[in-house]
Amino acid sequence: MARALQQDRHSRLVWRLKILLPITAICILSTLFLLSNSVRPEDAIPYAKVDVATMIREPRLTDPVFVGMTSDGAALSLKASAARVGSADGVTSSRISDLTGLLETPDGAKITLTAGQAAVGDAGTTAILTGDVQVTSSTGYVIDSQLLRVALDKTSLDSPGFVTAAGPVGTITAGSMHLGLTPEPGGDYVLLFKDGVTVVYLP
Repeated sequence: MARALQQDRHSRLVWRLKILLPITAICILSTLFLLSNSVRPEDAIPYAKVDVATMIREPRLTDPVFVGMTSDGAALSLKASAARVGSADGVTSSRISDLTGLLETPDGAKITLTAGQAAVGDAGTTAILTGDVQVTSSTGYVIDSQLLRVALDKTSLDSPGFVTAAGPVGTITAGSMHLGLTPEPGGDYVLLFKDGVTVVYLP
């Protein structure tokens, strides 16, 4: 008799739970939907606006870094915001934006470079810096130019056009400038101004 009563109670409990549990689940889900915050489109994660066609036509690198050693033992590093590889007149070249560089010679001198743009030919031995080029040396010279040729395989900086400089002796203007190693064995690194040099001495 007692066993029959227990089975009957168990059956009634199971029957009640079959009704109560689904109803409880529906109530919980309804509460979640009713109390949830409204969706605000402006809070969506912003996606980058990328011109896919331009990226395919002009492959690019972001924040590229070039680090190397010249044949005379100077350390050269170049950084930029972007680099694009293109073709002009059948010649492949790299176009670089917002370039900064550091050249450290074995004798401890440091030369920093900044330029708005740069281009590297397919030979990969020379970078042409343009757009408000500035060269700053640890000897105290700050040189401004519109074009600078930087050799990537040896220490050689050449500005074939007009330059202005401020340094320990005062201000200098010249038709061209060269920074590099003298050709004789055991030569020194020199900064040479040429072609109509004018020096305003400021003692």
